[in-house]
Amino acid sequence: MASATAKVPKLDECNCLAVRQAARHITQFYDRFLADVRLRTTQFSILERLRRNGPMTINALAAEMVMDRTTMGRNVHPLQRDGLITAVTDKTDRRRKTLLLTDAGLARLTACYPCWNDAQAQFHAAFGPEPPAELRRLLHAVSTSDLERTPEATR
Repeated sequence: MASATAKVPKLDECNCLAVRQAARHITQFYDRFLADVRLRTTQFSILERLRRNGPMTINALAAEMVMDRTTMGRNVHPLQRDGLITAVTDKTDRRRKTLLLTDAGLARLTACYPCWNDAQAQFHAAFGPEPPAELRRLLHAVSTSDLERTPEATR
């Protein structure tokens, strides 16, 4: 049971809650733009990573996107089912699968670009060009930080 003297959290000061709410809001916004192409934002990101980086293992892709492997698997499955990506089993280690973007996946991804560009333009119109750039810099710093090694985490 929590101590009666514990500091009561102020939800309006909770970094985690604020980031998660903003992430859901922005994801829903981008999803509306991509709906006509029948992709969600996360699926778009997976296809784009595979286009840019080439074939990747599920674990490598999950790490790059800061997702756990189980969540990545749930996101990859519909893309495989729809023929947008394929998984090739490694010849030396049958447990290891490499994901590849298919021609159909590249075509669907390419069809998303105008929709994504429209979403970006509307987002920038709402906030101007510099605040989104600063937001991306800060969020990248957060997502690549080692929060477990901060002085507070060692107490």
